[in-house]
Amino acid sequence: MTFHRHILMTDPSHFEVTYAINPWMKPTAWAQNPEDFRAKSRAAWDDLAAQLARIGFTIDVIPAAPGLPDLVFPANAAVVFNGTALLARFRHPERRGEEPVLKRFFEGLKARGLINDVRALPEGVFHEGAGDCIWDAQRQLFWAGYGPRSSEESLAHLRRTFGQETVGLELRTAHFYHLDTCFCPLPGGEVLYYPGAFTPMSLAEITARVPADMRIAATVDEAATFSLNAVAYGRDVVMAPPPQRLRAVLEERGYRVNDVDLSSFMLSGGAAYCMTLRLDLRSQAAKKLAAE
Repeated sequence: MTFHRHILMTDPSHFEVTYAINPWMKPTAWAQNPEDFRAKSRAAWDDLAAQLARIGFTIDVIPAAPGLPDLVFPANAAVVFNGTALLARFRHPERRGEEPVLKRFFEGLKARGLINDVRALPEGVFHEGAGDCIWDAQRQLFWAGYGPRSSEESLAHLRRTFGQETVGLELRTAHFYHLDTCFCPLPGGEVLYYPGAFTPMSLAEITARVPADMRIAATVDEAATFSLNAVAYGRDVVMAPPPQRLRAVLEERGYRVNDVDLSSFMLSGGAAYCMTLRLDLRSQAAKKLAAE
């Protein structure tokens, strides 16, 4: 099986902000001008898809489903690694309707030969996909967030399913409810993160594994722009427009910043990474085996 720059998105036709399950969600603001926000969301989604295609991603699209506005954030759908998809189990009732839709879609990917296996978590164990389980290709490990959405018990299931080192990072604030809102490993080995999102023990885990010269700490105001919620491949970083300091830091380190106005999706607490799910991630060992 060959994976090459393959990423998943969801048709945004039914995206809207009608409830609030995180502090960023603004249903009142959306209700003031829903038609304009829908048009802006479609334009932003198209721009994001075009940026990803330009840097070489093949894009698969989950069809929109009425009544499931957050389906547009497939990072929460599953963790996909070495051809196995571990499906999410959502903490909030507002998102649980996505689960059967996603199960059918991933079974379809399996039937097409795009993944090998589809697995489920045990009852009572919450985990919200790649939003709380981010692969660090440089260190060959998963960084796994838990606390607000994903349960600590999910860490053992991630380790058992994928057989990779999995470093748990406890999130301590409601605003940074998924790891992808405050933490982004970059292809060159740097880690862009907001320290205030993490407990002291979790910060110690980060500093133990990431040298000081590879840690790029964002301020709370910088994190609030959702620019840490980014898709990085090679020297390209696709993200909501970053503050000038972060842009300069990334460019000084040789990255190309490809920004997209995702402000309408930020009304629901998500941006570029949330709106995508990598299907092609593999360990070095799996890549080596495939090449033999």
